[in-house]
Order: sequence, then C-alpha cells, then structure tokens
Amino acid sequence: MHGGRRGQAERDAITVEIGYALCSAVFAALVLFGAVAGPALLFDLPHGLERTLPVVGEVLAALLFLARVVSVLVRFRRPAQPSQPGRTNPDS
Repeated sequence: MHGGRRGQAERDAITVEIGYALCSAVFAALVLFGAVAGPALLFDLPHGLERTLPVVGEVLAALLFLARVVSVLVRFRRPAQPSQPGRTNPDS
C-alpha cells in the first residue's frame, strides 16, 4: 500500500523481522562476549587481564549487537526490485 495504512500481513512481517533481528543479535553478542571474556572468568589470569577482557567483551558485544540489528532491519527495508515486462528477472 502506497502512503496508506499497513495491512495485517505487513505488520506481522515487520514484527517477526524485528524479533529475529533482536534474538539473533543477542545470541551473536553473547557468543562474542563468551569468547572474549570467557578465559578471564574461567582461568586464573593476571589481574590486569582479568579486568580488561570482560570490559572489552562488553564493548565488542554491544557493537556487534547494534551492527546485527541494523543490518537485518536495513536488509528487510530494501524494496524488492520490480520485474519489468519483456525483461529477464535478475534473480532468475
């Protein structure tokens, strides 16, 4: 619908896409945080490293979370390329 209200199917698709973006971003951020900060939490490391790794993990996880959410939602917002009569569809 151009300039009008969104239909229920479009609202549902947006809701699902937002949920997917958030869930996949949380999962990716947790994996990254675990990979970076995990050694500091599991092993006896020097004091400076034990304090630095979790902070670095938090910062990288937050950046990855934001990047993942933005990339999924931007990819979803791109309109599909309309097919043109008499021309080959580029996705064929």
